[in-house]
This record gives sequence, C-alpha cells and structure tokens, in this order.
Amino acid sequence: MNADEMYEKMKAKLNGIVPDVELRYKAEIAVEINELKVQRNAVILGHNYMEPALFNSIPDFTGDSLDLSRKAAQTDKDIIVFCGVRFMAETAKILNPSKTVLLPAARAGCSLAESITAADVRDLKAKFPGVPVVTYVNTYADVKAESDICCTSSNAAAVVDSLHADTVIFLPDEYLAKNVARETGKHIIFPSAGPKAADAAGNDMPGELDYQLIGWRGRCEVHEKFTLKDIETVREQFPDVVILAHPECSPEVTAAADFSGSTNAMIRYVQQSQAPHYLLLTECAMGDNVAAANPQKDMLRLCMVRCPHMNMITMEDTRDALKFNRYVIDVPEEIRVKAFRAVDRMIKIG
Repeated sequence: MNADEMYEKMKAKLNGIVPDVELRYKAEIAVEINELKVQRNAVILGHNYMEPALFNSIPDFTGDSLDLSRKAAQTDKDIIVFCGVRFMAETAKILNPSKTVLLPAARAGCSLAESITAADVRDLKAKFPGVPVVTYVNTYADVKAESDICCTSSNAAAVVDSLHADTVIFLPDEYLAKNVARETGKHIIFPSAGPKAADAAGNDMPGELDYQLIGWRGRCEVHEKFTLKDIETVREQFPDVVILAHPECSPEVTAAADFSGSTNAMIRYVQQSQAPHYLLLTECAMGDNVAAANPQKDMLRLCMVRCPHMNMITMEDTRDALKFNRYVIDVPEEIRVKAFRAVDRMIKIG
C-alpha cells in the first residue's frame, strides 16, 4: 500500500475527526512503519487509547489490556512493538521472554502502576498472611511477581470469585476495587489509609467490619476526573443519552451510568445497541476511535483530558522504535517467572 492508498484508507475512517493535513502527513509515516514491520518480522499491538491516526493505520491487533495480552502470548513474530504504556510492554515480555519487545516512548508510565511497589505488596501479605493477592494488570512486573493472579477491568470480579477465598487482597485501583465490591456484595477495607471499611456500594464505613476485600488507594489520573455532576449536566441537555463508564471511574459515576465495562466491552455495547446519543466516560482518544468505527451513531464528547502517558506514543516514535530497536523492555528472569504465573492465570480465566 502506497501513501496515497493509505491516506484514502485513513480518510474513510477519520474524515471529520483528524484534520486532512495530518492524515496526509501520517499516511506517509504509516507506510514506512508497515514496510519496517515486514523487514523486521514485527507485530504491532495498539491499545484502544492510541490516537486515531495511529490506531487506524499500523497496528496488527487493537484492543484492551486483556485482549492484547492474549495476542502477545500467541504471536510468532520476532519483535513486538507495543503501542501502549510500559506495564503493557512488560506484560508482553513476561509472556514472550525470547522475543524483543519495544516500547516507542521511553517514559510512557501509568499513575496506577506508580501508586504501589513490590515492597507495599509484601507488607500487605505480612499483615494479612495467607490471603491471596489479585493485582490489576495496570502494575509493573515486580508487583505482578508478588501476586497470585492478575486481572483486568473486564474480568476483575470473575478473577476474585475464581479464588473461592473468604478474603482477597485487591490492588491497586481504589475505584475498581470498590466497583468489584459493589458487584460482588463484599465489604472492603483500605489499610493503606487506616482501618476504614466500605459497603457494597463503595461508601466508606467506620470501624473494622467483617471484610472480604482489602484494597489500595491508587487511582487512574484520567478516570478519577469524571464526576456525578458531569453525568447530571449531560443528562440535562441530552435526556436520552446512553452513558458508558469505565470501571476505573468512581462507584458513584459507574452507578449513575447506563453501562460500566472495559474498553472492549464499551466498544461492543455501542456496536450492538441503538441509542440517540452515546457518551463514553474514558480516555479521549478512545472516544474518537469509537466514533470513527461507528459513523452512523451520535457520539457526544466530554473530553476531560488525554492520558499523558498514552499520548507519548506517536507514529514518529513507533517508526523510530523499529528503525533503531528502541526502547527495549527487559524483565529480570526471577521476576518474570513469578509474574508469568499470575498473568497466565488471568489469561486462562478470560
């Protein structure tokens, strides 16, 4: 495919979403990337939060963390280029120790991954001996290595239930933990902020209760910005809007939304339903990508902020990652082996 053909392909999807001058420029880069991909026997994985021009041109596979983890585990390519953030690229390396994994940006981090350390997990395990640890996939490899099993936003409740345990440590997302507590009817405490418990709706309650979940006070810096007031304001203007919220939003927001689910689940919901208007409470680029894939549907915008880490992944840097073999993701083998068990268990649950 030459640059003109790539431009026409991107324009068919992104006209009205991405300026024409940007499409023409990025079409040329996309062609170069696709040529490099073949030369180096590489596969490109693109998270749903990638900016529209990249998302709709160069990835071999797109999806959420769980879906891309599966694709990483199955690839036969020599090189994996992960257009996402560092913990995702680490997960790909955990699953593919013999392959080269590249992350296009050197410092594409995550506020959730930064919120907890392996030492924090060890301290919790010492405080609650024998209690299994569920770690959200939005964590670094050394934290996964201290876990019994990982989860994503799409299978968090199923993972907790799969353990058949009276009590579970669930790390590090405060809001996802509270949403799981509400979904499963479990009481939750947050020892990182003192002995407070929460009811099934995620509301803090005083004193020590008969708790079943032990959480942590990590938050996504994007999803925590959405509020109940945002929903009320939008519904006043568009009473028939269908609102979809990511489970990293607060329990108040997910309860007020019409649907809450992972990025892939939100995409399926829009594809399979009919509504006068849709509003996605998640990262802004994903809203653009869903709008591009569903041009016949009216997607409202409430773009609070782009994820600053996802925004670091550009087409130029993706090209240079393949050109110059940068930035290589390595995971120490002793950590990788332990983390693999937790990630592999997550993938098998689905």
